[in-house]
Amino acid sequence: LISVDAAGALQAAQRIDAMRDSGQTLPRLAGLPIVVKDNINTAGLPTTGGTPALRAVRPKSNAPSLQKLLDAGAIVIGKSNLHELAFGITSTNLAPFAGAVKNPYDRTRIPGGSSGGTAAAVAARIVPAGLGTDTGGSTRVPAALCGIVGLRPSVGNGGAQRRYTDTGAVVPISHTRDTVGPMARSVADIALLDAVITGSPVATAASLRGLRLGVPASFWDGLDAQLAAVVGQARARLSAAGVVFVDVDLPGLQTLNNSVSFQLALHEPIADIPAYLAATGVSGITLQDIAAQVASPDVKGAFGAILADAFGKDYEAALRVHRPKLQALYADYFATHRLDAMLFPTTVAPAVPIDLAAGSGKISINGGPLVDTFGTFIRNTDPGSNAGIPGLSLPAGLTAGGLP
Repeated sequence: LISVDAAGALQAAQRIDAMRDSGQTLPRLAGLPIVVKDNINTAGLPTTGGTPALRAVRPKSNAPSLQKLLDAGAIVIGKSNLHELAFGITSTNLAPFAGAVKNPYDRTRIPGGSSGGTAAAVAARIVPAGLGTDTGGSTRVPAALCGIVGLRPSVGNGGAQRRYTDTGAVVPISHTRDTVGPMARSVADIALLDAVITGSPVATAASLRGLRLGVPASFWDGLDAQLAAVVGQARARLSAAGVVFVDVDLPGLQTLNNSVSFQLALHEPIADIPAYLAATGVSGITLQDIAAQVASPDVKGAFGAILADAFGKDYEAALRVHRPKLQALYADYFATHRLDAMLFPTTVAPAVPIDLAAGSGKISINGGPLVDTFGTFIRNTDPGSNAGIPGLSLPAGLTAGGLP
């Protein structure tokens, strides 16, 4: 956690106790302690984005999704650490007031990111649930590495089709891709939080018998051997429960995704971060000020590309040509094969050791050549993010080494 609001949490709890003592009807989440990723606006508490330039930012209002949880009686005990400015998947934040988040299953390893603080707090049983954000995998990757459940809600076209409406109330990366997402220890808890945020009925359990799940081979290639054993057993359990697997790939997916991903995530911050600062009432801080004070080397590199607008020339084509093609590929995949969902490992490897030098460096899978940590861990989550479709990361078990 970057900050803890002990006094505010106790006051909120006392208000709920008083309601109970006086016989009032309690709201649905009365007394539920949660943590909130420190890039989500919280009234009266700092929203730092995990970066030095924003350390003193105190929004005057809560992000809409958080406000719905508070109205239902949830209690914020603190703001959770994150990969600096949410630009990464390790949550190794080298800002002096933040630091590297540790995985509760092995504190020498990453919890995933960028919502690693929320995932670690939930997995460590500090709180039952919390809020993260997801641009390319940032609720689902840490959920996978910490053995909890993480939801990325639909964003659709990035505007009116959004399931959650928090644009302008979260330190942004990409208005097209960003979304708040709940994180908890069970799907039932996620369904309840989602229902409260959206004002919709709580989702009910689907029957597994006859459920049609697409299994794209490219999402299952190159897995860490211990992880492969765990997800293989999970697939066998689903098959025994009556799930129908449709083994068919999505040809051309990665090529299309590569034409969308960085083109959005490293261009849209140029307008989105100043727009957030204005909406939150922050004056005297510019995008250039934020970039100049970034503490983590990997994030510093990303902001170099942003300030140079390295992907600006490709942005319009990414948004108006390649992203619609990516969405059409998914839509055709589901329709042609009559699929209810897809099944694949959230990540290709379990948690890797913390790299304090780089924030996010390189790793080896099964003793193979060194590969980029960031690209490796978002491989399976990024395409769905760019298409705007929802994703849910579910615990499948523990590796032989004891990692989720």
